[in-house]
Amino acid sequence: MPSQNYATHRRTDPVFHRTLLPILFLTIIGSCVNLYESWGDHTRLYSASLIVVLSVCLSMATLFARIYALKAQDRAIRVEENFRHYMLAGKPFDPRITVLQAVALRFASDAEFPALAARAAAESMTPDTIKRAIKDWRADEYRV
Repeated sequence: MPSQNYATHRRTDPVFHRTLLPILFLTIIGSCVNLYESWGDHTRLYSASLIVVLSVCLSMATLFARIYALKAQDRAIRVEENFRHYMLAGKPFDPRITVLQAVALRFASDAEFPALAARAAAESMTPDTIKRAIKDWRADEYRV
């Protein structure tokens, strides 16, 4: 496997991003077309509108499940990186470090991690700026 760096660190889940999301999008479009075609026919209007509502609800449930899983993963990463900072620097994270900054800091090697964490807190660096500042990249193969 090639080494991970700033340019290659983003990962996607092919089943979710390239299969499920397009299917859900097409389902919403199809159900809206069905509703439009059923507009004058009162016998089909109820079922067509119900299909639209269910399609939208299914899409929202799918996206919320993804978002909630990522938030839980972000919280776990923050705790792990806070512990890592404590082990390397002898003190916990600066309270100004946000969750997204901690998630970005996970890619920093042990040698540059404490200094970069202090800089991120002092300068209110964005996650992207933190990732670009990392010189010795530490791969994270588990996050999707």
